[in-house]
Amino acid sequence: MPVNETHDPGLRSWVESANEPQTDFPIQNLPFCQFDLPQLDHGPVGVVIGDRLLRLDVLVAAGVFGEIGDTLKEAAVEHMLDGIMIRPFSDVMPRLRSRLCELLRADNPLLRDNTSLRSSALISLDEAKFLRPSLIPNYTDFYASIHHARTVGSMFRPDNPLLPNYKHIPIGYHGRASSIVASGTDIRRPRGQQSPPEDPAAERRATQTPGFGPSKMLDYELEVGFFVGPGNELGRPIPIGEAESHIFGLCLVNDWSARDIQKWEYQPLGPFLAKSFATTISPFIVTMEALEPFRVPAFRRPEGDPRPLPYLWSDADQARGAIDLTLEVWLQSEQMRARGLSPVLLSKSNSFKDLYWTPAQLLTHHASNGCNLQPGDLLASGTVSGPGATERGCLLELTWDGTGEGGKPRPRKPLQLPSGETRTFLADGDEVIFKGYCERDGFRRIGFGECRGRVLPASAE
Repeated sequence: MPVNETHDPGLRSWVESANEPQTDFPIQNLPFCQFDLPQLDHGPVGVVIGDRLLRLDVLVAAGVFGEIGDTLKEAAVEHMLDGIMIRPFSDVMPRLRSRLCELLRADNPLLRDNTSLRSSALISLDEAKFLRPSLIPNYTDFYASIHHARTVGSMFRPDNPLLPNYKHIPIGYHGRASSIVASGTDIRRPRGQQSPPEDPAAERRATQTPGFGPSKMLDYELEVGFFVGPGNELGRPIPIGEAESHIFGLCLVNDWSARDIQKWEYQPLGPFLAKSFATTISPFIVTMEALEPFRVPAFRRPEGDPRPLPYLWSDADQARGAIDLTLEVWLQSEQMRARGLSPVLLSKSNSFKDLYWTPAQLLTHHASNGCNLQPGDLLASGTVSGPGATERGCLLELTWDGTGEGGKPRPRKPLQLPSGETRTFLADGDEVIFKGYCERDGFRRIGFGECRGRVLPASAE
């Protein structure tokens, strides 16, 4: 998808808030979302511009889209955004983006000067309750950040942090789609089994009973998700050269994790109840078209690393398969809120572009066995971390202080909050906020909005 007139940094909108330098949603972005209004019995599709939502259903009814309006009407028969995702990208998306940009330009009077249509089609972001942007039939979580994999591996295998397969195959697992929630949804602390107390005598360890109760090691995971557009038939793989035509756009993902539950259950089959209790996503899908100016070469693998197998290799993907995206994690405790203290920045990373595997490689590998991906499926990157101590994407990493004598882990180093509180893992009442944005000289900054969730106490027994 080439950079074109819709990316022009000089474009201005008649929606004045879209022209503010630090807005996440200038006219050059135009992310999609699904939302609810009290007066409606369905959730319309919106496009975000500045601090406003543009309702596609109203514009389709008004006939402002010309010939692509018929396609959008067909999509409305289904869940509308999923219906848009399934359409061939070469046909619908470029024309839809171009038309939306044209309608919102400062010099176009068609919508700007039509008071009646504008008042129906354009509403404040504050009026809407945001929903999941897609039905999300399926959810898959990967482990694509080598910095995260190496740091976590060092905790358990100091001499060999990366397992032998990591540099050959994208590692992932199938998550739980039904417990994915939109940003702003409260998350209840999960209950589950936890390992018996440590006992040096192996024979006593084997006979001890695990505990059951609220997780004491609740964590967040900073991730980026991407939505599948047109899928593939069962049994038919997606070649690496076609993979990006199956990616609709990106969002932020918090894959909440109960580390103590995970520690007990993950062998031999991997994550289960430690992950499936909740996953939070930002409600806005930033399209691949909007991200075009921020494409960069894929992570340069160190000398001596194996070259991926041919089905995972494309020179074009290596040349521009990554996205330059800055990610931030903020936290506000219940005590901070009560005292009027703003959220505190825990970490900041520009390492999404340094994933060991590109989004195209992840999607191609997912479908390589003939798995049928469906429109609206969500694939997530896994925790995104950088090499620095302030670039880590979860508390498991942020509070880890390495290993001491004999390779034994040192005690965790708690984070200090402005309220005087400390954290090694999340406490009840903590609200975690993710932010993401792309910046590059010569283009407008575009953002992803927020992905936020507050931790509630565990349910009663």
